[in-house]
Amino acid sequence: MAKGYWIGRVDVHNEEGYKPYIAANPAIFQKFGGKFVVRGGKFTAVEGQSRSRNVVIEFPDYETALACYRSPEYQANIKVRQPHSIADLIIIEGYEAPQS
Repeated sequence: MAKGYWIGRVDVHNEEGYKPYIAANPAIFQKFGGKFVVRGGKFTAVEGQSRSRNVVIEFPDYETALACYRSPEYQANIKVRQPHSIADLIIIEGYEAPQS
């Protein structure tokens, strides 16, 4: 079964207000088997528009990634994040077919 991923791009305009959101996420993600693959770090935007932060979180499968996003815990945490940032987030199924 293919893994599921969150791919997020975020601009934070209030670091202090954003900190509680960051602090609450590990427990939420752990409950759904999520782990960070990318969490910030150096990047180069070679095409299109970028945001200042990039995050990729891996989940056991696509359905679990969706369930985490839809969970009451994460939905409450979104409300903590929104006044302090602008985010783009997609949930996507991983690729498991043979590579040619």
